[in-house]
Amino acid sequence: MTRVKKGVNALKSRKNILRKVKGYRHGRSTKERQANEAIFHAGTYSFAHRKDKKGDFRRLWNVRMNAALRELGTTYSKFIANLKKNDIALDRKVLADLAENHPAIFKKVLEKAVASAIKTK
Repeated sequence: MTRVKKGVNALKSRKNILRKVKGYRHGRSTKERQANEAIFHAGTYSFAHRKDKKGDFRRLWNVRMNAALRELGTTYSKFIANLKKNDIALDRKVLADLAENHPAIFKKVLEKAVASAIKTK
């Protein structure tokens, strides 16, 4: 059987690993074993935080809307309840953008939700 030398492959895989950890601190950027460990943990964190990001943005949108709504004399929870009651299907991302960048339009949406709520009572 012929002899297989792995020098080229080992060097290639080592290069790939160290390329991925460029910019990490201390031995994690230069030592293969520590670099492998760092890559594994980084992947775990990035997977988990991709999930967390959805909740983070939702919380941010809620805070932005609540700030705009308080200036208009109502609260976030009452506003959302009125939207649901009147089947106004705008998501929080769009509403937060309107509140921040187009306050006049946001105010009209609020008036529509509140007016419809008064009619239904």
